[in-house]
Formats: sequence, C-alpha cells, structure tokens
Amino acid sequence: MSNRVPAKVLLLIGDQAEITTPQRDHTDPERVPADRITQDTGIPREELPGADVVAVVDDAGDLVRFERA
Repeated sequence: MSNRVPAKVLLLIGDQAEITTPQRDHTDPERVPADRITQDTGIPREELPGADVVAVVDDAGDLVRFERA
C-alpha cells in the first residue's frame, strides 16, 4: 500500500534534489537523485527547482516514486 503526499523541490545540489513533504520541512529536506524525479515526472531538470510534485510513499515511509502535481 502507498500514500501520495504533496512535495516541493527546493533546489538542486549537484545530482541531488532537496524536497520538502509534510513530514520533512525546509529545515530537514529529503535528498533524492534529481534524475529520478525527471524520469518519473517528465519535468526537465532545469525546471525542477520550485516545482510542485506528488511523492508516493510506501508503508515504511520511503519515497518510491514521483508524479506531476
């Protein structure tokens, strides 16, 4: 089973994207590979900072994929 939560890409640091979710705010953002978000959503890498997406989270709380918001 999985849940969908709103997420926002704050910025890119190298090949990583810092994102916020209801569980992780800007003081402790989640870091995920930027390419993973672009592959899942089709959003170009240069458009990721500031993008609103949906994070799909499994029962363990792990981000399993991303969707366009």
